[in-house]
Amino acid sequence: MHQQNQSQNFQQSEQVTPQMNHGGHELFDSHEAISGLSGGLEQFLLYEQHIQDPELKSILQRQRSFLTQLYNTAVETLKTGQDPAVKTQVYKMQTSNDVLFGMQASQPKSPAQSVNELNDQCISDFMMSVMKANASSFTMAALETTNPVLRRVFADSVPNLIEMAYETFLYQNKNHYYQVPQLKQEDMNNYLNAFAPIQGGTMMQ
Repeated sequence: MHQQNQSQNFQQSEQVTPQMNHGGHELFDSHEAISGLSGGLEQFLLYEQHIQDPELKSILQRQRSFLTQLYNTAVETLKTGQDPAVKTQVYKMQTSNDVLFGMQASQPKSPAQSVNELNDQCISDFMMSVMKANASSFTMAALETTNPVLRRVFADSVPNLIEMAYETFLYQNKNHYYQVPQLKQEDMNNYLNAFAPIQGGTMMQ
């Protein structure tokens, strides 16, 4: 009798409409991810008015436009459980990926004490934080999502969020806001050569 009830439950779950085929964990994490995205868009509105550098303003505007479409896509997919009208796009940054390595001496920093003290370094830091938080929450949501279409929206969006974070990092690095130290050559070589390939491994057919 117990097995029969279990079988009926499984059959019922297979007949659930796309709008209702969401699990509890999925909905909790989806709401957290989409709310975080919404909050990031609102933060970008505040940041833009304090930006001085036209290049940074252009980066923020492009990212905000892309994130707005991503928000609409995620909301539609959550509501319907089906393919959205606009599928996940691919974000393409408009900058080279050259990185400046090394450290330069700089004055110790402390938190701004007035809005007037907020500068492009502060704003780019805020933008980076938004992307890191969204990349983490979208990854977690993808890992908890049962609806295949919504899961794909979350999963496919993570590389875009990483790309936007990288674009912001490159801007910061170019302006010496985000410095990248390197190990000594000997230490670097030790890390680079720390792993060896598996010998005799065969590709799975």
